Amino acid sequence: MSERVLPRAERRRRTEGRILDAARALFAEVGYERATIRAVAKAAEVDPALVMQYFGNKQELFRAAVRATPDPGAVPGPDELVEHLLATLDVKMSELPQGSLAMMRSMLTHPEAATAAREALARQIDRLAASIPGEDARVRAALMTTILLGVTVGHQLLGLPELRDAPSAEIARLLRPSLRTLTGPEVP
Repeated sequence: MSERVLPRAERRRRTEGRILDAARALFAEVGYERATIRAVAKAAEVDPALVMQYFGNKQELFRAAVRATPDPGAVPGPDELVEHLLATLDVKMSELPQGSLAMMRSMLTHPEAATAAREALARQIDRLAASIPGEDARVRAALMTTILLGVTVGHQLLGLPELRDAPSAEIARLLRPSLRTLTGPEVP
């Protein structure tokens, strides 16, 4: 079916998708500060005014581009939590979605990106804390989340050879004891 005979809502959805794909790629490549509405529009093959019509401004475009889809799956109990987290290392150390790279690249230099990152990380902390016993479950969940975020940043953005060259199974083996310590109350 040609683009012209598609219903208007479908054409709009496809155009919005092209704009978001272009924005994710550009934000991931150059970060928030250097990306422009005009460059996104050019990459999406649309008029810059259309980008503004759909998203309002650069901040709203960025927010839509990096919005993480919520994880619908339930977090396992404390005994399985560590293995669940370590199973995500393969994803964190492979090619990440453009939106994730854009958020990581921009979260330390732009307030909007920092807010989006905090919101995404808070959702993960909420899911993890629900499976960790004790009054300090949220702190433990935050530590687990930031450990994996650090591994991801070191591998994806900094390209640390020690992380890039190590198989994810080896990194998982080394992280396992620390993450297990964080899943439950300390034994006196």
